[in-house]
Amino acid sequence: MNNQQTLTQKSTAKIGIVVADFNEIVTSRLLEGTLSELNHLGIQTKDIKVVHVPGAFELPRAAKRLMETELFDGIIALGAVIRGETSHYDYVCAETAKGLAELSLQGANPVMFGVLTTDNIEQALNRSGGKGGNKGRDCAQGVLQMINLDRRDFS
Repeated sequence: MNNQQTLTQKSTAKIGIVVADFNEIVTSRLLEGTLSELNHLGIQTKDIKVVHVPGAFELPRAAKRLMETELFDGIIALGAVIRGETSHYDYVCAETAKGLAELSLQGANPVMFGVLTTDNIEQALNRSGGKGGNKGRDCAQGVLQMINLDRRDFS
């Protein structure tokens, strides 16, 4: 079975999306790409819930809350952390990645890491719909692939 068949064979998934408002010029584009791709792959708007949080650091907690509702088959976390002049960037990136990875490994559902960690705004814009594609679109495809993997019988 090819990847496209894997993505489209089950279009009844319920998807939770948590999106950081910080760097909204980037995260709004990530969200737009995610929603567009989910709809393209057959996920109906009524089966998608979008929750906004202040910044990337809050993504793991919100993703955990969505997972705890048991209403969703997969979670997508979207954010953008852009390097500044202090070490704040390193802490936010590390803790956000750690929290989302832990939730994906320990939780009941897949969690996609759609958090851009870039050196500057140009890189972030390129990865949120520019020449580098749209990481949100990639996450939409990835979450459906992982949901289908979770639903597979390996016996």
